[in-house]
Amino acid sequence: MKLKNKALLGAMAVALTGTAVAILPMATSSAAEACATPWNASQVYTNGNKASYQGKNWTAQWWTQNEVPTSSGEWGVWRNAVACGGGTTEPTTPPVTTQPTTPPTTPPTSEPPVTGRKMPAAPYIYPGWGNPPAPATVMNATGIKAFTIAFVLASNGCNPAWDGSSGLTGGAHASTIAAIRAAGGDVVPSIGGWSGNKLGPNCSTPEALAGAYQKVIDTFGLKAIDIDIENTDEFENYVVADRILDALKIVKQKNPGVTTILTFGTTPTGPNQHGIRLIQQAKAKDARIDVWSQMPFDFNVGNGDMHAATVGATEGLKAQLKSTFGWSDAEAYSRMGISGMNGLSDQFETTSPATWTKIRDYAKDKNLARFTYWAVNRDRPCPGGGVVSDCSGIAQGEWEFTRITAGF
Repeated sequence: MKLKNKALLGAMAVALTGTAVAILPMATSSAAEACATPWNASQVYTNGNKASYQGKNWTAQWWTQNEVPTSSGEWGVWRNAVACGGGTTEPTTPPVTTQPTTPPTTPPTSEPPVTGRKMPAAPYIYPGWGNPPAPATVMNATGIKAFTIAFVLASNGCNPAWDGSSGLTGGAHASTIAAIRAAGGDVVPSIGGWSGNKLGPNCSTPEALAGAYQKVIDTFGLKAIDIDIENTDEFENYVVADRILDALKIVKQKNPGVTTILTFGTTPTGPNQHGIRLIQQAKAKDARIDVWSQMPFDFNVGNGDMHAATVGATEGLKAQLKSTFGWSDAEAYSRMGISGMNGLSDQFETTSPATWTKIRDYAKDKNLARFTYWAVNRDRPCPGGGVVSDCSGIAQGEWEFTRITAGF
């Protein structure tokens, strides 16, 4: 995002022949393992850490603190509850063998439907800028369930750190993530951005860069990462852009369940030459990017129609993805995202709540994968206030853009 001032469970049909099927009784468990250290509200837990609570061992899926294992929300930071404190009893009943009844006479006629890659709407929030609101306040007022957290930059070379200076844990960003998850939500970190000391140029090899990304993934047990590739140091620097693609390929190989997102600028008709090259290089390198998300603003169109410009940019991206990867319209749309800007853009384009609603409805209709905007910090009214960090510069309701976004 521009800051110039500073995840189908498919059904399987199994053809049964005359082979006997053994139905084995379940072993009864009075406890499979010893109890871990009891859960402590003040303790920080990260991916893989265990704690015992109410007679069960729980495993953390990502960074967490003060989240009770039995009530950690729909995103489920605590998983794999296993009874602890005793042993296992062998089954006393021998296996029972049964013969199949009527075998299926016809195979399935079609593949299960594909649900696509649609992610929860996740507007950007920046804990280090623009009078950041309490996440729970916004979540309770709007129904939003996820946020994109800005920004992971580089510290002392190829080390990931929030804002490039505050490490990954212990600061405002980590506490914001904990608060979001405690309220039942989840996060996507944004790595990069318009300005600052970024990982792409500072990590000298794809392997080193992938390692930096992996550290962020492991620290917070992530389901997705957003690489915000912008400006002359990354988007327009082809050596660095290729390094990012190569690193994301490594990340995808090591973390097939993590969604990789590339966010970049656009024109009102689709990707510019740098965006087109990025897409073509991703194909050539088999980088397997999951979601291509454009930022349809700062077009220098003044008071032009931002809905029309956003649709034009998105349709242009769809055409480029189809041309490069050979996808259908539906497949291309399901791999795309919109990352807008509420209120006044840096170039004084205006996206009103009514316009953002039309853009959201278009994104829903096309089944886009991702829908977000910059930024929740600015989701407050200040008509005539200009382009500032803590309000939109236009008349609107408090958290109105986030409420609209939650409808995605």
